[in-house]
Amino acid sequence: MCLAIPGKVIEIYEQHGLKMGRLDYAGTVNTACLEYVPEVQLGQYALVHAGFALSVLDEEEAQKTYAVWEELVQAAKQEGTDIFGMPFENASTP
Repeated sequence: MCLAIPGKVIEIYEQHGLKMGRLDYAGTVNTACLEYVPEVQLGQYALVHAGFALSVLDEEEAQKTYAVWEELVQAAKQEGTDIFGMPFENASTP
């Protein structure tokens, strides 16, 4: 299963001839390639998978996605598992 996560673009720059950015994923900041979304602007959200921004989405949609993730995390905690159904003692830590 593949997942794409929304990130807020907080910096745009060029690296090795590619449009790159730093994105904030609900508190975690990482880089992504922005070549597939040349229209993205600072402050907008991009859906990112495997380090590549695939589409631009509005803040409302990004917040809905974060809310669903939070529901998933809370449900998993009640079950004593991580979000993939693994017991916490078997779960890998990031």
